Amino acid sequence: MQYRIDGTLRDARSCHCSRCRKAFSSQASAYALVDPADFSWLSGEELLTSYASEQGFGLQFCKLCGSTLCGIYNDEVHGVTLGCLNGDPDVELGRHIYVGSKASWEVIATGVPQYIEDAE
Repeated sequence: MQYRIDGTLRDARSCHCSRCRKAFSSQASAYALVDPADFSWLSGEELLTSYASEQGFGLQFCKLCGSTLCGIYNDEVHGVTLGCLNGDPDVELGRHIYVGSKASWEVIATGVPQYIEDAE
């Protein structure tokens, strides 16, 4: 699968909620927002499968390998997972969100703001 981002990634964050931990099979997600108009699939879009909540938020996965590739809202891509990017994404995590429900075994490094829930 390949996609192109014509704009810049912004508002990179690590989410520690139980849904993200399960979706990413990790202690947290690493995710950055992108303007939907700046995102386009170049190939492999037919290999995507999606999950969306009743509120319209969701994730898109590769049917072949199971990698979580991007986040969607009302069927539009609104962010990408940083772990699936090739090369330097030229963005840094600016906050840890939903640390109130982080895994008990996780220790978050200091130096980046932490929020019990979302900071938006």
